[in-house]
Amino acid sequence: MNASCRHGFLWLMAALLVSTTLSAHAQGPSLRERLAARQKAPDMPELQSVVLSHQGLERRYLLHVPRSLNPARPAPLILAFHGGGGHAEFMADDARYGLRSLADREGVVVAFPNGYSRWPGDKLATWNAGHCCGDARDKAIDDVAFARAVVADIGSRTAIDPDRVYATGMSNGGMMAYRLACEAADVFRAVAAVAGTDATLACQPARPVSVLHIHARDDTHVLYQGGAGEGAFRDRSKVMDFVSVPETVERWIVRNRCTGAPRPVLQRDGARCEVTESCDGRARVQLCVTETGGHSWPGASVVRRGKEPASQALDASRVIWEFFSQAPSR
Repeated sequence: MNASCRHGFLWLMAALLVSTTLSAHAQGPSLRERLAARQKAPDMPELQSVVLSHQGLERRYLLHVPRSLNPARPAPLILAFHGGGGHAEFMADDARYGLRSLADREGVVVAFPNGYSRWPGDKLATWNAGHCCGDARDKAIDDVAFARAVVADIGSRTAIDPDRVYATGMSNGGMMAYRLACEAADVFRAVAAVAGTDATLACQPARPVSVLHIHARDDTHVLYQGGAGEGAFRDRSKVMDFVSVPETVERWIVRNRCTGAPRPVLQRDGARCEVTESCDGRARVQLCVTETGGHSWPGASVVRRGKEPASQALDASRVIWEFFSQAPSR
C-alpha cells in the first residue's frame, strides 16, 4: 500500500471510529455501563449505596446511619431529595447541604434517594413531582412508590421510628417532598422544601402534614412570585410555569385547615420566618424567606460554579431539623 492509500485508509478508519462513538453517545450508555456505574461505591465511605429493583427499574439510594446511634432505640429518618439534574452523591455533599453532619449531631438516619436517570452513575436525574420535571415526569415514573420502598427497605436494615419519618428536598426535590405530603401522608409526618414550590397534580392528604418552605426572594430559577426564570433552563418543556411561593404556602394552610394568623418566629438581617398554627392535627405551616442567595440551599459553603453564593442569613439544615423535631406524632 503506497503512502497516499495508507493515509486515505487511516483517515477512513478514524472517521468510522468517530461516527461509531457519536452514535453510541446519541443512543445513551449501554446496560453494562449503567450497572457498573450503579455498583461503584460512592467516594463517601460512611455512606452505604443500596440498589432496589422497583417496578422493573434498578433504583438506588445512599444511606447514612450515625455510628453513635443506639441500635435498640428507633431513630428519626429523613429522606433528602436532590434537585433536578442532580444525583444522590450531590445531595449527600456536606459542604452543600450539611445533612450528614446534622444526622451525626442529632442522632438521625438520613437517606439520599436518586431520581430517575438514563445516564451512567444515575447523573442528571429528576423526580416526578406531578407537573415537573424532566424524564421522570414524561415517563410517569412512580417516585411516590419508590420513596415508600426506600423507607421500608431502611426499616429492614435499622430501627426507625415510624412516627418520625420526614422528607426534604432542593428545587425539584422539594417539589417531590410536596407530592409525598399529598400522597404518602401516612408515612411522612412533615416535609420541608427549599427553592421548589408545589407542583402536584392533585392533593388529598390522608392526614395533616406539617410543611416548611424556604425560598430566596431573588431566586432566578423558581421565581418567588411564580414562573420559571428566563434563561435558567436549557429546555423549558422539561419544567413548568412554577407556582409562586405565596400560593404554595396558602395551599397548605387550606389543606391543613389552619385558622391562626401567621406569627414571626425569626427576624434577622437578610432572613425572616413566620409560622401558621391552629391547624388540624396540630400541624404547622412555616415560611422562611432570605433576601439573597438565588437558587441555592441557605447556609451552604459551596454552590455550583457560576451560581450566586448561598445566603448565610439562615442555616437551612438546622431550621429544617428544628421544624421536624417539633412536628406532632400520632
